[in-house]
Parts: sequence; structure tokens; C-alpha cells
Amino acid sequence: MSLRINLNDRSSHLKLAPHSLTKPCALLRCGILTNVERYKLLSPEIQVGFHTAPYLEAHFPALNQAIDVNASIIPSPDFIRALNALNPNEYLSYNGTILATYGEANKEVTYTGTPIIQVINRWDLFKLNGQVLALDFDLMTCHNKSQALPSTCTLIGNPDLLFIEEGAIVQAATLNVTSGPIYIGANSEIMEGSLIRGPFALCENAQIKMGAKIYGATTIGPHCKVGGEINNIIFESYSNKSHDGFLGNGYISSWCNIGADTNASNLMNNYGIVDVHDYETGKTTSSGEQFVGLHMGDHSKCGINTMFNTGTALGVGCNVYGPGFFKKHIPSFSFGEPTRLLPYRFDKALEGIESMMSRRGKTLSEGELHILRYIHTNRESF
Repeated sequence: MSLRINLNDRSSHLKLAPHSLTKPCALLRCGILTNVERYKLLSPEIQVGFHTAPYLEAHFPALNQAIDVNASIIPSPDFIRALNALNPNEYLSYNGTILATYGEANKEVTYTGTPIIQVINRWDLFKLNGQVLALDFDLMTCHNKSQALPSTCTLIGNPDLLFIEEGAIVQAATLNVTSGPIYIGANSEIMEGSLIRGPFALCENAQIKMGAKIYGATTIGPHCKVGGEINNIIFESYSNKSHDGFLGNGYISSWCNIGADTNASNLMNNYGIVDVHDYETGKTTSSGEQFVGLHMGDHSKCGINTMFNTGTALGVGCNVYGPGFFKKHIPSFSFGEPTRLLPYRFDKALEGIESMMSRRGKTLSEGELHILRYIHTNRESF
């Protein structure tokens, strides 16, 4: 019988906002994969459901008679084995954290496998990206053979830490794997003049523009187009930053577009700890981190020369532009510039969303449209 699990993020869903506002946390990208992709790669017969925010449950339903699994855990082969060994009415724990429960959960089983990696706050996504990317690299390449690196390129470091999937195009680029592996996905492209330092992943059908400067640990998700200078950034999927400008220590959700020469601070002038918006309380709190950059929610866009403060959280469905710095929290479905930020009419926001998606041959499902309407109605909370 195949393993059946419900990935539960109910207690931590807003900790990963704005990225989790439109989807369960297990669908966020860290390393090369999302957690759902990782589970299915580790256990191909697995069946996955979700316990998530109530407004998402109709589009992301739960399974019946399934093990309830903490969605913040990065699964490993040892973790999958522990889940398979769990009996009804047992729960799996590790250093005081409950990892999984099966039924009434009145008998404790202690996890003893490889150390657990847990994504708790939104900045953990980029902080843990290098560590998780290295694990994904080993998992995805151990039984496969890399394509050859073209002679026009320069590789610095151990060739075993570079993997190029079939159909990828790499020309006249410099790749440095001395700090971590580089994975180049199927049918992706790295254009000439690009400088890339691992750990780095370019997922399938993604593109790096000419002359890009990319520092690890960075992941460019499927169908993204990225240029300029970036450092320790995750792009989820179908998002664009095609031009110059700097992003560091942040996360860009799906279907975002970043205008030319946009810059986002990732370090305060006084080198202090970065304060950020807390989506659970609606207040400002300390991240405990010195480096925190831009976190942009799904379907948001910014115009040319936009400037973002250190630790800015930009919600879902925003369209912002103009001179000056925005506040550190920009609510979902906001429109305008720093001195005049207004609620974005849903019909107008939807026009932009659908226009961008149609260029990639995609449309919103009824479930996705329902989720966006809910967020728009409750935008002040998001």
C-alpha cells in the first residue's frame, strides 16, 4: 500500500507569507525542488494531501486516512522510511518537535535518522537554500549522466559538482563550483557572458540573460527569466527579472515581473538586525537576521527603477512603481507609488495577471481565482 500523507502547515502558514498566501507551504521552492516534488521523487507511489489555511482547502484538499506530517520538514530518505514505519496511533518526534502523527497519536516514536532540516520563517527559505540545494543535487543526479560543458565555457572547480540536463544550452559562461554544486535543468539556457557561482540551480525551461552576475546560494525556478546581479535569491516559477538591478537574500514568488534597474536592499546602513512585517500579528518584529531582502508574493509587479527597503514584504497581486522607498510592508493588491499607494481594483489587477499568464499559455483555474478574490477582499490582513 502506498504511503498517504497530509502536509500540515496550519500552525505556521503565515510565517512563510506572502509566498504561502496563495498555496500551501509545501509548494514553496527551497533548493532545487518544492517539498511536494521532493516527496514524490523520494517515494514515487506516495499520495499527498494538505491541511492548510481554510480559504485554501477547497483547492488543496486533504486525504482521508493519511499520516499528518509537519509541512515545514524537508524530507529525506530516512524521514520517508520513518513515515513508512509509523503505526496507527503513533507520533514521530525529534528534539521536542512533532514531525508526524498517525491517528490518535498516543504513543511516541523518536526519529533517529539524518538531522532534520526545518523551514520555519520566510527568511529560512534563502538561508537554507544552499544546504537543501546540495542535498537535492545529490538526489537528482546520482543515477544520471551529465551533458558535457561546451568548450566555450569556463569551469572552476570539481567537474563532478556540475550537472547539465539534456536540452540545456550553455555558451561562453563562467561557472564556479568551489563553493557548491551547479545544476542546470532540462531545456534551460545560460546566455553568453554570465558569471555564476554555486550553489546554484537553474530549473527546467528557465533562462539566464546575457552578462548576469549570480552568487550562491541561488535557485531560478521553472520558466523564469533572470538577469542583472542577484545573491542568495529563490525565484519560484514563471517570474521575470530580465534586466539589470540587484536583489539579495530574498524570495520571488510565481508570476512576478521586476522592472529594469529595480534594486532591493538586503543590508541596513548601520549593519543592524533587520525588522520585518509579521503576518501573524500584523506588526513589525525583528527577524534576528542581518541580511534580509525583498519577499514578493505571487502575481506582483514593479516598474523600472523601483527601490525596496531592507526586509520588504510585498503581498499578492500588487503593481507598484515610482521614485522613493516603499514601506516595509505593502499589502496585497496595492497599486501606486510610495507617496500614493491605493487599493488595486480586482478587475484591473486581474487584467494584468491574465495578460502575463496568457503569454505563457496559462490561465487561472476557478480555484485560483477564488483564492485571489478572497485575498483581495481581506487585503488589509495580507
